[in-house]
Amino acid sequence: MSRFQSFYQQIAGNKLLHWLETLPAQLKRWEQDALHGDFKQWQKVLDHLPVAAKNHVELKQKVEFGLPEDLSDGQKQRLEALLRQLMPWRKGPFTLHGLTIDTEWRSDWKWDRVLPHISSLKHRTVLDVGCGSGYHLWRMKGEGADFVVGIDPSQLFYCQFEAIKHFHPDPTVHLLPIGIDEMPQLKAFDTVFSMGVLYHRRSPIDFLAQLKQQLRPGGELVLETLVIEGDEQAVLVPTDRYAKMRNVWFIPSTAALLLWLQRVGFNNAKVVDLSVTRVDEQRKTSWMENESLIDFLDPTDHSKTIEGYPAPLRAVIVAQA
Repeated sequence: MSRFQSFYQQIAGNKLLHWLETLPAQLKRWEQDALHGDFKQWQKVLDHLPVAAKNHVELKQKVEFGLPEDLSDGQKQRLEALLRQLMPWRKGPFTLHGLTIDTEWRSDWKWDRVLPHISSLKHRTVLDVGCGSGYHLWRMKGEGADFVVGIDPSQLFYCQFEAIKHFHPDPTVHLLPIGIDEMPQLKAFDTVFSMGVLYHRRSPIDFLAQLKQQLRPGGELVLETLVIEGDEQAVLVPTDRYAKMRNVWFIPSTAALLLWLQRVGFNNAKVVDLSVTRVDEQRKTSWMENESLIDFLDPTDHSKTIEGYPAPLRAVIVAQA
């Protein structure tokens, strides 16, 4: 039986039914052909996670499953050792039976900036494009969404999500290891989120069009991305790297981004938040021991990246399809 059978059963009775025309074949190919060399080891981690009572769920203020007393001291030590085999943990934090995975990003801070400005998620069908390990999927569910789907092609993120879901196997929250390029034009989601993805795309206009193709008419896009200061013609194209990242292609001004959204056919696009990324929001931890933001900035001037570009400034934009 496919590991995605539960997802197929869920969408068989809702407005995503027509996705079944293409998705099972895609995911079957993924299961047969595309698995990373470490995937089997990560799968062993999932297979050995302890079974514990599922009597505590907190999704409104944080992502927390289970109580400390549900596991013995030995089980807690084993749980931590297993989850550390899935490092690096980038998006979170998560708390499982008293164990906190202190991730690189304080994704809860981003959620706190986004949430006041979006339409209520109650009873909505939601898509998160480039969802990482799925932290925000759980927060979306905590806001009352009926059905939440995240897509991200990273196999490590998929395994991290499955590790968290082991402790709260909600049948209405799913992560699929695919990218937006593999999705048909579903035109079915009430809200589509894309947070921290646009600047990684070689063709940002096409990407915005792909997001629109997933929304029902009148549905809401929630876009969070890097921006620069400037007028509607201002776009930064890094010569080589931006903040040590090779895969950064276009960083527009907010005015340029609003123009792009208008050209693609979105309505009522507006910037609802602007914030400079702080070194206490993205940082190295014992769960993510690689370089982090402090290493990407000019050591003598944190208003610039190490390459001399403007330091990360992030905008949240909402728009309607």
